[in-house]
Amino acid sequence: MSGFGALLSPAESLREQVEGQLASRIVSGEIPPGQVLTVPTLAGDFGVSATPVREAMLNLARRGFLRPIRNRGFEVTEVSPDELRELTEVRMLLEAPPMRQVAGMLDDATVASLRETADRIVNAAKTGEFDEYLAADTEFHLRILQCTGNRKLVETVRELRQQTRLVGLVRLAETDALISTSLEHAELVDLLVAGRGEEAEALMRRHIHHVGGVWSGHEEE
Repeated sequence: MSGFGALLSPAESLREQVEGQLASRIVSGEIPPGQVLTVPTLAGDFGVSATPVREAMLNLARRGFLRPIRNRGFEVTEVSPDELRELTEVRMLLEAPPMRQVAGMLDDATVASLRETADRIVNAAKTGEFDEYLAADTEFHLRILQCTGNRKLVETVRELRQQTRLVGLVRLAETDALISTSLEHAELVDLLVAGRGEEAEALMRRHIHHVGGVWSGHEEE
């Protein structure tokens, strides 16, 4: 976890950047459940003062990613199989049915944006850049849902995604599985453009199923 400081940019506050990068590494499994993180060590890794790191870690604790350990630091928490199953089921209920609604309704600008983001996801999968992978993946899914015009839906799914763990991503990056599941984004855009809502809904269900499956290091039926 060295050299993080070189990745920081003035576009966001230091706290936001540290929090975002730590969250991505926890979600992807790059920082595994049970690992203890300390403010001084992370501050040195990021090349910043302790204050933004402490604030980021406190925020991550409030979000459920970390658990404070007295006089030791913060331990990365684990999402239980039952919690992951429930998150997956709720996401399927919220994200899959709208595919019928937006199929055939996407304008050219939206299609171009989705295709560009889908390419970013695949490229990040190929290079193992998990922070970029997760950021682009979130951007892609929320952009589609924005087409429903339902802001509450978008906000709810955003929050659900922040609770999800995909600890199998690191291992998948060593195979072709991460790339193959990433290609489903471009396939989904093709179905939506063609107005094939029923097939798009089925693909979205299969895609979200990976959350409790290969993306979390489990076999899929």
